[in-house]
Amino acid sequence: MVFYLSSAFAILMAIFALFIRMKAAKRPVNAKKIILPPVFMSTGALMFLFPVFRVTAMEVLEAVTVGLLFSMLLIKTSNFEVKDNEIFLKRSKAFAFILIGLLIVRIVAKLILSASIDLGELSGMFFLLAFAMIVPWRVSMLLQYRKLKQGFR
Repeated sequence: MVFYLSSAFAILMAIFALFIRMKAAKRPVNAKKIILPPVFMSTGALMFLFPVFRVTAMEVLEAVTVGLLFSMLLIKTSNFEVKDNEIFLKRSKAFAFILIGLLIVRIVAKLILSASIDLGELSGMFFLLAFAMIVPWRVSMLLQYRKLKQGFR
């Protein structure tokens, strides 16, 4: 039952992320909008204060490695464009497919791994995976944004 509820929640969050991404593409980007999501997400690391969520060093390595690999897909589909001296995030049809693909991979991995890893540890691993995915993606976006910003000053 927990698997189905958490998977349904993940699907709703993915839909929410798609809508936010589409809405964000209509407004100019700034450094604050790029930096804040990983900062807000970092508060989730407080989960590791509780023993049930703690993971082994090998699990950390596995989760972070997968997160870094997934971040490459997001980095490749996030580009900016300049319109009227303002920087906008370019819409990418591939982003939606990548997000949906990552969601499917997440659900399948959760289904497989939940047979051998406790739910708390698995939650910790998926947090680390997501964080390791969003941080390099956002750093890449920030560097690209700053490069563009310097180019038209």
